[in-house]
Amino acid sequence: MALLAAGAWQAAAQGIGIRGTVKDAASGAVLEFATVVLQTPDSAFVAGATTGRDGGFALERMAAGDYRLAVSSVGYETRRIELTGLSRDMRLDDIRLTEAEVSLDGVTVTASNTSSRIDRKIVVPTERHVSASTNGIDLLQQLMLPRVVVNPLFSEVSVAGGGELQLRINGVKVEREDIIALRPADIIRIEFHDNPGLRYGNAEVVLDYIVHRPETGGDFGVNLSDGLMAAWGNNYLNGRVNHRRSEFSLNYGISHRDFYQMWRDNEETFVLADGTVLHRRERGEPGHGEMYWQNLNGKYNYQDERKMFNATFRLYADREPHMDYHGMLYNVDDPSDAVDMTDRTASHESRPALDLYYQHSLPRDQTLVFNAVGTYNRTGSTRLYRESRDGATLTDVDNRVDGNKYSFIGEGIYEKKLGERRLSAGIRHSQSASDNTYAGRQRFETRMGQMETFLYGEFKGRIRTLDYTLGAGVTRSRFEQEGEEGYQYYTFNPRIVLYRPLPGNSSIRLQSEISNASPSLSNLSAVEQAVDSLQVQRGNPGLQPYLRYRTQLTGEYRRGIIYLNLLGVHEYHPRAIMEEKFHGEDGKIVQTWNNQKRWQRLSTGLTLRIGPVRDVLELYLSSQLNYYISEGHSYLHRYTNLYNDAGVNLTVKRFFANAGMETSWDRFHGETLYGGENIHYVMAGYKHGTLSVTAGMFNPFADNYRQQTENRSQYASYRRVNYINESSRMLLVRLSYNFSFGRKFDSAQKRLNNADDDSGVMSVGK
Repeated sequence: MALLAAGAWQAAAQGIGIRGTVKDAASGAVLEFATVVLQTPDSAFVAGATTGRDGGFALERMAAGDYRLAVSSVGYETRRIELTGLSRDMRLDDIRLTEAEVSLDGVTVTASNTSSRIDRKIVVPTERHVSASTNGIDLLQQLMLPRVVVNPLFSEVSVAGGGELQLRINGVKVEREDIIALRPADIIRIEFHDNPGLRYGNAEVVLDYIVHRPETGGDFGVNLSDGLMAAWGNNYLNGRVNHRRSEFSLNYGISHRDFYQMWRDNEETFVLADGTVLHRRERGEPGHGEMYWQNLNGKYNYQDERKMFNATFRLYADREPHMDYHGMLYNVDDPSDAVDMTDRTASHESRPALDLYYQHSLPRDQTLVFNAVGTYNRTGSTRLYRESRDGATLTDVDNRVDGNKYSFIGEGIYEKKLGERRLSAGIRHSQSASDNTYAGRQRFETRMGQMETFLYGEFKGRIRTLDYTLGAGVTRSRFEQEGEEGYQYYTFNPRIVLYRPLPGNSSIRLQSEISNASPSLSNLSAVEQAVDSLQVQRGNPGLQPYLRYRTQLTGEYRRGIIYLNLLGVHEYHPRAIMEEKFHGEDGKIVQTWNNQKRWQRLSTGLTLRIGPVRDVLELYLSSQLNYYISEGHSYLHRYTNLYNDAGVNLTVKRFFANAGMETSWDRFHGETLYGGENIHYVMAGYKHGTLSVTAGMFNPFADNYRQQTENRSQYASYRRVNYINESSRMLLVRLSYNFSFGRKFDSAQKRLNNADDDSGVMSVGK
């Protein structure tokens, strides 16, 4: 025994060696230049090697512990080997790689850096991806994930079509500023949830960055982006310090826009109560747009082998002192009938929030998680609308809104692993109260309360090669408003997902679900406000929650440098809350909301990614055709839109360049077409260590930025185009620098994500 103990001590002192040989599974030939990576069980990098001419490799001086060995070669599947309880030198049997697809625990593993599961993709950034990125948003541009739209010039990320995107770091709900603060070299992998489970609410996509957890030291960084010829800027500061099991971090971001070449053109047609038709056209003149956003968050995190506690304080502030439109408004049938028009709005918002999270790992692969988030949302806005002729005021609308909203979100979840299967159950409760004052021609005070409780369960399993997820939830929604009846509503929310890997590095997935949609507090307000001389806007306290049916079929194919994604979606919303217009008692046209007959969307899309070509060039193209059916009690509209998104990444040593373009994704809902953006950009940069300098231009081949909105009401239709001249051919420069000291790493994850950023205030304007 003493001799064995001495031998073990000597091995620990000198380090443990791991050796092996990599061969082709079919022919038995040795594989030269295969990549061998040693990782911790949570995928943190430990050491790496490349096989020689004899197919052999050696890793030296490893500490005792648990590891995972990943072996890959171009054209072959990656093979992962678990090394549990490693305590002495190990000689592995021949490691044979095959060109056929292998399914491991619901994971489709290919020779690429991406593995697919039933509910998400696990994407491991390559050295090329990291070398061409300066922050976590840039890294997304390099990875080119389907349905994720990235503008690296502005450090912005969104879901194509405007769906809800959730951002996380190690499972913790974060803001965009936190992702910008990430060093690409610290990112182990990104878990891309393109099929989020019931716990994620109504999120369409969840991006969870799994990063190294430092145990000591810290890091500080800046990311500064500013326009050279326009008052435009996005600037961020971040810092993090670790001490043993504790981590303290602070992030701050400020953005500003100050434009003097902003205007709109508007054409509107009114059918008045007496049958008169009025066709007016607004010809805009340059106006002033000024906006500021600030985001501050401080975090404390504690974790050990079984527990994690996370406390985050967030403060968001938004100030828009000027959104000023001017122009001439004239009668198309009688151009001499013209008036001067002014439409000015100003707003401010502050939103402090406290997020407390606790996670505890129990014996027998069980986990308990609790999360509580409290938010206070303070808003204020003013709108001045005037029509005048020869100095005499003809129409004068002066509205002011002051709002206070208090909200609480609490959630608890239980998870149990049963071999390859997993059982989870949870409950989420949200409650909010608002106290708003509307002042104008009339004064309204509203006091509203809204509550929603969601109880759910989900089971993941497998039948041979078919992975499945079965889930169900029950939602209880309640609303009350002072002086109104309110509602109480129960819904059943089932969910099913089927996933099957196919030959040739392909897969197919079918998902179908029914979710609940509650009215917003702003639409429920028993309030009426003037829009202009002919229109008023009115809330509807009688709105009811409704169900949303969604079915999606996704197919994927990977082969060498080619990745192909095919998508088909059908959404059906019976009794959807949509707008409507009618003639009011005083002859004015009333804009309001109601539970209409139905809303549908049918979509088909294709995403193609080619690259990298010699680790230098990568191309991306995504197209989606959307067909909308919007049926109200008094209207039926159909609309078709073709959306395209394309990009190219180029990396040559320390130099990198990106270019991208995006056509307008138009969304039709109710009677309104909400136009997207036709944008494009080019940028190039140089990176040395953690310092990078980038220059780029937004819309270099357009003489103006424009965004269009169109309403097709039979009573009050319009076609409005907003312009910002400074947003075309706008030259930007970005400087990014990170400094770190004394870092050693570990990792952990948080599993819940809750936040409330809805102000609950009705907004009004053209």
